[in-house]
Amino acid sequence: GQWALPGGRVDPGESAEETALRELHEELGCVLGADAVLGRLDDYVTRSGYVITPVVLWADAQLELQLNPAEVAHAYRIGLHELQRPDSPRFVDIPESDRPVVQLPIGRNLIHAPTGAVLLQFRWVALDGRHGERVHDFEQPVFAWK
Repeated sequence: GQWALPGGRVDPGESAEETALRELHEELGCVLGADAVLGRLDDYVTRSGYVITPVVLWADAQLELQLNPAEVAHAYRIGLHELQRPDSPRFVDIPESDRPVVQLPIGRNLIHAPTGAVLLQFRWVALDGRHGERVHDFEQPVFAWK
């Protein structure tokens, strides 16, 4: 399966930040308050027409996860050093698109857009201090176009 960050539809009257906090609780059992919200990254529009609004949160390193098996198969803790690997990011040309597919090597896996695009923008902005970097032009792999 694809790697994904916690998320879901915005309920009526709910902000993107409130949605992120609710989905984090529903999927991973984590309860964080509004003070955990650091900000947003750029929206990413998927091939299937969804708009992902990444919300960046801060939590204690000892945060315990209680996975909801109806929504989450596995959860992984990724060290920030994984996002800054020298072999990352990778860009792959595909015949189906004029935009490059973005890949982030994490452990022995390759994380593709949209999750890979969100993590790459987080790296550029939060870890590398590169403000103004955009990821909306990065393509998803063909298997994710459904």
